[in-house]
Order: sequence, then C-alpha cells, then structure tokens
Amino acid sequence: MKILAIDYGDARTGVAVSDLTGSIVGFTTVIHSWNREKTLAELVRLVREQGAQRIVMGFPRNMDGSEGPRAELYRAFAADLEAALTMPVRLWDERRTTVEAHNILSETGYHGKKRKNTVDAVAASLILEGYLSWLRLHPEEQI
Repeated sequence: MKILAIDYGDARTGVAVSDLTGSIVGFTTVIHSWNREKTLAELVRLVREQGAQRIVMGFPRNMDGSEGPRAELYRAFAADLEAALTMPVRLWDERRTTVEAHNILSETGYHGKKRKNTVDAVAASLILEGYLSWLRLHPEEQI
C-alpha cells in the first residue's frame, strides 16, 4: 500500500510517498505555493499520479501535546483534501519534524536557499517514517 505524507505550510508543502510495500520513503517533492487552492489541487494530482491509498498529514501540536495555534487551519485543510479525494486524511503529530529536518540538512551540508527548498520534503519524509514505524507496531491498522 502506498502512503503519501504531507508537511503542510503557507509557502511550501512537503510531500513524501512510500514505496509500493509501504515500508520506506520512495518519492519526495515540495509544492511551492502561497495559494491554498493550488496546493490542494496539486496534492490531489500527486495522490492520483502516485497511486497513494492512504494519506497522512502533519498536525501541529505543542510540546505538551495540546493543539498548536494553527491546528484549526490544518484541520480545515485536511477536511477539504478528504472531500476532494473522497478518502480519509489521517492527522499525525508533527512535533519536532521541522527541527529534525533542519538538523539532518545541517549535518549533510545543506545551507541557505538549498536547505530552504529541501527542508519541507525532509519533514514530510520524517512524518511518513514515523507513521510507517507506527504501522509496523499496529498491523491491524494496515487494512
């Protein structure tokens, strides 16, 4: 089963797609757009083009687990994506994914504009990897 993960943002939205077995990240990209509708349309296109059968989207939580200030915006975007795709969008705790993505890119020598254009795809990959790890521990959810 292919799974598509989303790191939604105002100007850039990172996307990561698993391989066919749903075990590793197989594809990443970044949607560069400030336009919510354009981002939504591009995600719908990518889901169909990649053949994703499950969608997981990063959800902003505070470090104490409470919902972050942008939670309602993300919930509304996920609902619109669900309606456009007629498939559920799973909201996934994205705490520290962007920080981890920056750390990974720093360690590998990505700086400046190069990092800015990559960090969201790396964050989406981390969201996907976290979800795939969770699925391995919860095989009943793979149906």
